[in-house]
Amino acid sequence: MPARAKIALFLLAVAAGTPHPANPQALDPKLQAALKAKGPAYKPRTRHLKPDGSPQFTNRLILESSPYLLQHAHNPVNWYAWGDEAFETARRLKRPIFLSVGYSTCHWCHVMEEESFEDLEIARYLNENYVAIKVDREERPDIDSIYMSAVMALNGRGGWPMTLWLATNRKPFYAGSYFPPHDGDRGAQFGLLTVLTRLRQLYDTEPERITEASDHVTEKIQQYLTPAAGAGLPQVRLLRDAAAQAKEQFDPVHGGARGAPKFPSGLPQRFLLRYHRRTGDAAALQAVAVTLEKMAQGGIYDHVGGGFHRYSTDERWLVPHFEKMLYDNALLTVDYLEAFQATGRADFAQVARDILRYVARDMTSPAGGFYSATDADSPAPSGKREEGRFFTWTPAEIDAAAGPGRARLARAYYGVSETGNLEGRTVLHAAKPLAEVARELGMPADKAGATLDEVRELLYQARRRRPPPLRDEKILTAWNGLMISAYARAALVLNEPDYALRAAKAADFLLQNSRRNGRLLRSFHDGRAQHNAYLEDYAFLTAGLLDLYEATGTPRWLAEAIALDAVLERNYEDPKQGGFFFTSGDHEQLLAREKPASDGAEPSGNSVAILNLLRLGELTTDDRYRVRAERALRAFEPRLAAAPASLSEMLLAVDFHLDTPKEIVIVTPSSRREAEPLLARLRGTFLPNRVLVVVPEGAELTAQSKLVPLLEAKRALRGRATAYVCEQRLCELPTSDPEVFARQLRKVQPLPPPQP
Repeated sequence: MPARAKIALFLLAVAAGTPHPANPQALDPKLQAALKAKGPAYKPRTRHLKPDGSPQFTNRLILESSPYLLQHAHNPVNWYAWGDEAFETARRLKRPIFLSVGYSTCHWCHVMEEESFEDLEIARYLNENYVAIKVDREERPDIDSIYMSAVMALNGRGGWPMTLWLATNRKPFYAGSYFPPHDGDRGAQFGLLTVLTRLRQLYDTEPERITEASDHVTEKIQQYLTPAAGAGLPQVRLLRDAAAQAKEQFDPVHGGARGAPKFPSGLPQRFLLRYHRRTGDAAALQAVAVTLEKMAQGGIYDHVGGGFHRYSTDERWLVPHFEKMLYDNALLTVDYLEAFQATGRADFAQVARDILRYVARDMTSPAGGFYSATDADSPAPSGKREEGRFFTWTPAEIDAAAGPGRARLARAYYGVSETGNLEGRTVLHAAKPLAEVARELGMPADKAGATLDEVRELLYQARRRRPPPLRDEKILTAWNGLMISAYARAALVLNEPDYALRAAKAADFLLQNSRRNGRLLRSFHDGRAQHNAYLEDYAFLTAGLLDLYEATGTPRWLAEAIALDAVLERNYEDPKQGGFFFTSGDHEQLLAREKPASDGAEPSGNSVAILNLLRLGELTTDDRYRVRAERALRAFEPRLAAAPASLSEMLLAVDFHLDTPKEIVIVTPSSRREAEPLLARLRGTFLPNRVLVVVPEGAELTAQSKLVPLLEAKRALRGRATAYVCEQRLCELPTSDPEVFARQLRKVQPLPPPQP
């Protein structure tokens, strides 16, 4: 019988105990000092307050810098952060571990906190019978991934908050996601208090069952997180199969993958654009265009402030889950930029600009790093926190913000009504095409567009006066790497130098503040960088630096990318089987050393790292990069063949590898500005499988040739910027003519037919 079923049956058989009320705990001097250091403006996040407004409870999480952990620092639960102290305490007290994993902008994490972790009865039972550990999944994705695998093994699905019961050897024996506090709450048969009680009794009375269950789950974790390597390289058939699967899943009415909820990552947009480029498959391009168009029209898109919410709860992209994540917006910026290049649609370029404007205004620290996320919940007039309150509108609010002349247009275009579409309020969305609304109102189309721009700014300024959602201001290296890529690529595609400056400032911030002794750190907050970096931190930042090099021509960024890859090779790469482990060789020993083999809302570090190697190989002509990339592709070939959709980002590396990438060098007489007529043609061409170097003649070209041997013997002919378009080091005739250059760029190596 599976461990899941055994535990479930035993839960039904064990009688519940009677927990006792919690009592305030005396405050340790170290905790007292940490609380005092917060200053007089500090507002504890708890309902348990003394008459003077100070917290009744303070636990060890007050010593942490993670915004998520600090949210729980005044729960009556005696929380520990992940670490040896917690497990040693559990062994000494002969108690099981209660592990709770979440993140600061997670709606249901907040619900479980308010219902259960602020409940004195539940807190008392936890404190007397368990050692309770809180983990921020964004700072410790290694722990999150391991124990999410346990949740999946036991339940077949997972999510956050993530709730587990562990033995003192860190092996899980029971797991779930959100638990309501009491039996019958929210329709649940068993509430958290009952489950806590029965599992503690099981832990004490049936230790052999605990051991059997935990060993079984741990074996499943290790099998899932360390997949067996393959023998061959991915072949063309894989790309055709992946495209066929994506087109089959496509929702032709609303875009994205069929069904609900709908995630932006549900359809592999960037892969389908590449597939269309090499096959001419119109359906692949149509799937991307419809998806991006419908998303930008829907409520998942913030029409006032720019940027996208995390996902849509319905199939129409209408009502979102309102948290905003930095990684979503970075990845979607690149989606819209590539779709703009592939289709020429200016509206796609405008969405990319709006996302980057949102990040610049609302998600950028004074030092240049990018913040992580904003919450789904925000304070309402009732004093309670409500999901989406900050982002939704009533007709009266639109009228007050926009004024009577503009409000008619705003209400008609954004579908604002008295009944609304979310609990009496309206999630703004493009209810009708603007041209149609303009005709109905008897307004010229160009005036309607200008008026709508004015309305958006007026609504933004009005919304700023509302109590905002919580912003998680930790600066994560991996997510910043993604946003550096987004800004750098936008700088090149849209010819916006300011975007490159923002990308460079963020890159400089990370390299100065989140690197120690040549090794990256994961998270920066409150002036402190901490936690060993993970594979994705190195991979995403390396990709961002490569994009920044191509956008600016500054050799520092290429040199830093090469240096980061060298650290990755030494500490994370599997030299025998290929691919990269999630953690370094000197990292804390966990239940498994994961080798990430799936893409989700974020790409897997392996997917991005492999493409980095292929790009570095083209730039440096060092064949060792190709050898390492091919070894990694062999490692993931079985997974790619079995489930290509699970590694949609790795398909970009497969396509790059199976293509003949273009090596583009532009040499100018004295400055990058002289390359502009040529770069204008490159911007308008969707050419993903290429590397780009723009360099002036003279000392800089000579110096960069040491990093980029492609530059050798290349020069600006007849005193004009000259382009060299090469494949496998063989170049077409150099040209200074933009039209000739454009024709060279448009030559495509068609996808070969599949092998029989």
